[in-house]
Amino acid sequence: MSEANSTTNQEICLTMLRDSDRDRYLACLLSPEEKRGALAALYAFNAELARIRDLVHEPLPGEVRLQYWRDLLEGSAHGSTAANPVAAALLTAIEAHRLPRQTLIDMIEARTFDLYDDPMETRLSLEGYAGETASALIQLASLVLSPEEAARSADAAGHAGVAQAVAGLLLLMPLHRRRGQVYIPLQILSATGLDRDAFLAGDDGPRISAAIEAFAGLGYEHLAKARAAGPIASAVFPAFLPATLAEPVLAKGQKRGALLFDRPLQPPQWRRQLRMALSAARRKI
Repeated sequence: MSEANSTTNQEICLTMLRDSDRDRYLACLLSPEEKRGALAALYAFNAELARIRDLVHEPLPGEVRLQYWRDLLEGSAHGSTAANPVAAALLTAIEAHRLPRQTLIDMIEARTFDLYDDPMETRLSLEGYAGETASALIQLASLVLSPEEAARSADAAGHAGVAQAVAGLLLLMPLHRRRGQVYIPLQILSATGLDRDAFLAGDDGPRISAAIEAFAGLGYEHLAKARAAGPIASAVFPAFLPATLAEPVLAKGQKRGALLFDRPLQPPQWRRQLRMALSAARRKI
């Protein structure tokens, strides 16, 4: 692929992020200019996986879309890769930065869970899901930014990703409940006297609030471990910028409980941008 085509594909990915994932778009802009294209490709790939459930009404078409990406990474792409700017940019990023394809394939496999309404069974199941999605994305972005420093921040990336995933699931909880999806582990629901059906029914406000508070607490636990993992090198810190937005959401989730179904948790865009900019300057999650 020519350098001009590669640059165009990366620019398309940035434009897609500006419209679909403004926080990671800003994280790209706060990263070194020569790294933005590869980061945009990774984040656009993640956005493509995350939105599959929104595009399909049955699991099978979603499985087909996931298989497209699986085949691409395994070297058996369908049709011309050049026709898909995200796919082309992703392959360019993989080659340029020697990114592990298996990590990306594992991310695809984890996203299969999103297509179905099966409950998350245990805390360990949730941590595994978050590890293969949000944590993996931080680690891959760190490899793009600085392969030397990426290994040193792997523990922080793992925990920050879980915290970020929990915050994201809190934001999406009203949508998930309408769909019949439950990401709060049954282990936590059971401890608060609920099961999947009772949570979805929404009748027992106090117990639902207790479950949401415990779920947010799990995110806080991992955020504390990420911070305790030690300072994050400035070279890789841009990979952690989206995770710096987790704490305000976790705090609101704990405070509001069942009220989050009626009052959105997402802070306004300007607050998120300010928090990311300040975090970039202070290098603190």
